Amino acid sequence: MRERDGTPPGHLDERTAVLMLHGRSVPVLAGVDLDYKSYSWADALAKAGYDVFMMDLQGSGLSPRPRMDDPRNVNPAQQHLLKPRPAGFTPGPPNYPHQLSNSNSDRDELNTVVEWIIRERGVKKVAFIGWSAAAFTMGPYAVKNPGKVSSLFLLAPIFPPEGTSIAPDPLPQPGFPTFLSTKSGTWDGWGNEVHCDGQREEEMRDKVWDAIMKSDPVGSTWGPVDEGRNRIRNFVRWGWNKTTAAQDGVLGGRVPVLIAYGEYDRQVNTSSEDPEFNFSVSALYNAIAGDHKLMVKLSCAGHSVVWEMQHKNVHNLSKHWLKHLKVDGKTQGIFNMNTNGDISPAP
Repeated sequence: MRERDGTPPGHLDERTAVLMLHGRSVPVLAGVDLDYKSYSWADALAKAGYDVFMMDLQGSGLSPRPRMDDPRNVNPAQQHLLKPRPAGFTPGPPNYPHQLSNSNSDRDELNTVVEWIIRERGVKKVAFIGWSAAAFTMGPYAVKNPGKVSSLFLLAPIFPPEGTSIAPDPLPQPGFPTFLSTKSGTWDGWGNEVHCDGQREEEMRDKVWDAIMKSDPVGSTWGPVDEGRNRIRNFVRWGWNKTTAAQDGVLGGRVPVLIAYGEYDRQVNTSSEDPEFNFSVSALYNAIAGDHKLMVKLSCAGHSVVWEMQHKNVHNLSKHWLKHLKVDGKTQGIFNMNTNGDISPAP
């Protein structure tokens, strides 16, 4: 966990604590605290007067990655990416034939951090900001713990409206602990969502990958010299669906919710026949039962908007949200934001 405490001197009793959580494949520091130009979202919030915490779940970033140091525990279909081979590595079935973590362990880890912040910083609640698959952890946690969560800002949230509510049996689930991604695969996959001039800077190819590798001391030594591989934890999840989002009217009620996503984001809106991988942002907005809910579509932005031209507007949107819990003076509704940061009601 990293902290950027922007609470002004003499205002400690007015401290607002914000907790930021990563998605599936990008460690939290590379995602929200990128040390390049104005891209650090956490720094922007700290400069606005907030006490900002960033956490990596087990298996991500600088948190412990049990079983993931063993290259044999990489997805067998991806072991060919380990060239040159790490010392002593021979491709084959995983030595630990299970997925690494699950919804229960992730929410327990989140709770440990939340309770630490509340205790150590003397706040009553914590404001949540989550990117992408962070919604699987932060959404259900807020539903169950509204007394600890002041608000929920979900950027590009992954939401399967018909996803299961039932934990699989047995746990841990069969499989393997580790996926891999490459520098070129990360850049090219991101490029599929780039459709506007200036949407991303060419320099971000190196800046983003270098930040990911800085959070992965083992993966950075795998694969080609001076490039490395991004180790991504394999986890099984459940309990985040239209039933959860509507439960007891917590979301949009005791916990105000703001959803933001890019117009070219192909990861948050899919059309899979498998309900576990059929995602919809609008379905999340519709499922939230409370009235205090807002959704903003960002023009010329994809799933990686934190590293794109719209990043400053996302920073400003979140700062305004944390202060006012409104968008365009309203506490409910669907809006569009252009590249100048201007907000207008969706047609």
